[in-house]
Amino acid sequence: MRILFDSKLSQFKTPFGTLKKQENCTLHILIPCSCRTTAVCLVLQAENGTELRRVPFAKQSDDTLYDTWGGTLTVSEAGLYFYYFHITTQDGAFRLFKQGESDTNMEDGGLWQVSVLEDKFPVPDDCAGAVMYQIFPDRFYQAGTCDLTGKIEPYWVHENKDDVPVYLPDANGEVLNNDFYGGNLNGIREKLPYLHALGVEILYLNPIFYAWSTHRYDTCDYKRIDPMLGTEADFRALCDAAHALGMKVILDGVFSHVGSRSAYFQQAIHDPASPYRGWFRFKQYPDVYDSWWGITTLPCIEKMNPDYMDYLIDSDDSVVVRWLKLGADGWRLDVVDELPDAFLARLRERIRQVKPDALLVGEVWEDASNKIAYDCRRRYFTDRQLDSVMNYPWQKAILRYVRGEDDGTGLGASIRTIAENYPPDVLQTVMNILSTHDTPRAVNAILDPRDGDRAELARRSFTAEQLEEGKKQLKMAAFLQFMLPGMPCIYYGDEAGMTGYRDPFNRAYYPWGREDNNLISFYRSLARVKKATPALRHGTVLVLEAGGGRLMLLRQHEGKNVAVCCNRSESPWPLPHSGTILLGGGIAEYTGETLTLGQGGFCAMERE
Repeated sequence: MRILFDSKLSQFKTPFGTLKKQENCTLHILIPCSCRTTAVCLVLQAENGTELRRVPFAKQSDDTLYDTWGGTLTVSEAGLYFYYFHITTQDGAFRLFKQGESDTNMEDGGLWQVSVLEDKFPVPDDCAGAVMYQIFPDRFYQAGTCDLTGKIEPYWVHENKDDVPVYLPDANGEVLNNDFYGGNLNGIREKLPYLHALGVEILYLNPIFYAWSTHRYDTCDYKRIDPMLGTEADFRALCDAAHALGMKVILDGVFSHVGSRSAYFQQAIHDPASPYRGWFRFKQYPDVYDSWWGITTLPCIEKMNPDYMDYLIDSDDSVVVRWLKLGADGWRLDVVDELPDAFLARLRERIRQVKPDALLVGEVWEDASNKIAYDCRRRYFTDRQLDSVMNYPWQKAILRYVRGEDDGTGLGASIRTIAENYPPDVLQTVMNILSTHDTPRAVNAILDPRDGDRAELARRSFTAEQLEEGKKQLKMAAFLQFMLPGMPCIYYGDEAGMTGYRDPFNRAYYPWGREDNNLISFYRSLARVKKATPALRHGTVLVLEAGGGRLMLLRQHEGKNVAVCCNRSESPWPLPHSGTILLGGGIAEYTGETLTLGQGGFCAMERE
């Protein structure tokens, strides 16, 4: 008989998940009577492994099989903590560790984690469960023409919007990323009615500032719109129009590095006395310097340089302040792992001073609650540095389940883990993705997850039958994306059936006039249900069943329950029906009393 403790269940730990400072956490552990236990204590450790204290438990009940021991943990300082149990019996003593998702093991295994949070910077309420839409600005829509005076050369513009983005290297062996399609801010503004009808509440724009490349992650001027996209007035008009429709606009903040063509870097290398010289880390001035992942066109910034901090954050016309005042509603921070804690603390405080409901999202590819980056444990949630992060753990888990590589066990475990580790308000605002500008489009990831060199990827194609199957499976993936806690984020064109392997193929121009309208209609239904159902927008999540191809979740909020079910097994899955069917697909049979999901079927049912 195993010793029983599962931190995700209320019978063992209350409250669920993270804690506030000074909040009482009640824990119980069930130990077989045969162990003849005489003492139990919880051993609390700091994130560096230092033992902080031991919390004694008291024996609270016993029966013929198990003794129940319980205690109360209270922590006064915010931070990430870990714990295990020390158990003394009549025959000796041992340590009890975590094994797998919910089991325990003696003297070997992992630690349980608990985050204790600072009481500040609550996540904006209206962002919980909001529908996001990510736009790669050059590839969405062009309205009119822009004045290209001052556009950094060389560049060229595709005459045919259906062209495949340039992927082959030039004569020097480089892929320059300087081919443009002409998408602009006025084009986005013109398509706001389409996005509003789709159910979008937050627009996330990839970088829009003055830069050389198509992707614009090589910022050359943080305070200027790239001429290819338009003007400052165009940006203000876009924000005003979005706000009139109830939409927020968040911008991509690329603050860890700039472009080598930027005035900042050019002045730094040509004038030893330039105030910009201190922005960069020169190993051998002016030719050898730190750059992002060794890419010399992306020199790294010394983030804590006082002049840079003032320019970017502190001054009355700092970068983050300027664009918030011009209409932006928040920032998505590129490679947030490379931004120091002190930098994030200053940034967070400043933007909330200017706009109290400003949203701050971080690019994190792992579980952000316990992330270690550059040998430093990050404090994104414990210090309330971020409102949200990109939810790559769920993206990967959903796609593996939909592809049939996971029978639901892995997806269920991932859902439980993130739900336990993330603060409740962050969980409702986590950025749920299936595709991004950094990953293959969802249809490709479902049908063919293999990688390859770009020349080989360009030769791959799908039959019409394969595409139909991919879109069918995409519906299940999108269903999960919307039904789980968080902000479902549609990567532009996924709702239209766009395909594409990793960049640049995932950054093609939106196929206006050739959209898959059935798929768009499905996404509209997802957004409508998400927005209209409090349990889906604000509710907790429980994994009731996960395995054998079947997944059943329960979303709960203020007495309302929504059961979320998916069937990837080969057998029909009869479900007792009681309540209202909010959305479904692949339903093999419905009698009014029972509902049977066929293979690939899914449904959401609201119950009292």
